[in-house]
Amino acid sequence: MSSARTRVLETATLLFYLEGIHTVGVDRVIADAGVAKATFYHHFKSKEELVVAYLATEYERQRELFAAVPGAGVERIETILAKLAEVSVGPGFRGCPFLNAAAEFADPSHPVRHLVDDYRAWYRSLMRDILVAAGRSDVDRKADLLLLVRDGIAVAGGLGDKAAVEAGVRTALAGL
Repeated sequence: MSSARTRVLETATLLFYLEGIHTVGVDRVIADAGVAKATFYHHFKSKEELVVAYLATEYERQRELFAAVPGAGVERIETILAKLAEVSVGPGFRGCPFLNAAAEFADPSHPVRHLVDDYRAWYRSLMRDILVAAGRSDVDRKADLLLLVRDGIAVAGGLGDKAAVEAGVRTALAGL
């Protein structure tokens, strides 16, 4: 990846996450990244393409992080939820980038929403696979619950509600 493309993507990632996707214009990304307009459009044909690249990069980052979580079975899920809870109540947390993007792109047929849906399906599948490997029953229902808990952690954490985050994690783990 070229350094200019990397700068644009890193700048967009920061701005989109901190200020919102629709709030930040291409000109702002270009100025903050310190690239020429032609350079931006050489790498990204549109703002929509940049938004999809931003979310795809975050998706890959999270896949790598979750793949590196040690342990197996419910202990691994416990570690994942604990890390999500820790991040969600930490400084600078402004919600889940995928849920934030979904809120800004209401049309379910939009490419951004397809990526959000793919991310959420991946997370559900990851939880299901861990539960299957642990020999748990009713894995589809439990994986759905764990996706809902992940979403709830992101929302409650983004609102600064540490008690709700902790209660949600405890309740989810008790249900496994």
